[in-house]
Amino acid sequence: MSDKQTRPPLPPFTRETAIEKVRLAEDGWNSRDAEKVSLAYTLDTKWRNRAEFATNREEAKGFLTRKWKKELEYRLIKELWAFTDNRIAVRYAYEWHDDLGNWFRSYGNENWEFEADGLMHRRFACINDMPIKESERKFHWPLGRRPDDHPGLSELGL
Repeated sequence: MSDKQTRPPLPPFTRETAIEKVRLAEDGWNSRDAEKVSLAYTLDTKWRNRAEFATNREEAKGFLTRKWKKELEYRLIKELWAFTDNRIAVRYAYEWHDDLGNWFRSYGNENWEFEADGLMHRRFACINDMPIKESERKFHWPLGRRPDDHPGLSELGL
């Protein structure tokens, strides 16, 4: 028995499998479980997230742990932007608050590159944080996976 992990859907991507991969990534990040999420990345994954860099899965897991300790009540929506055989580009927005109760909506774009086993090898993210009032929030589902009937970014006008 092989201990080689695979993470379907696998490249080469079709529009349908790219959309599925994006939703699975969204669901994982909405779990806020750094250990679980980190398993979607290769052992030697390369990340740039804003001005922070990770060069392996353990560093990525550490980044995620720090992120979700700071970004409270984190809720994320991702949307497919483009794809090729083994690459996917997404746009996304997430809402969160800090430990003082200040709310933010963060807007971002990510470029992903996958290995044949479906694990993400490279992730490049650009993100901007916009302070919002609590009354301006648009993401109100219970913490965890976004419900299937909840509007996406385009439907929300974001």
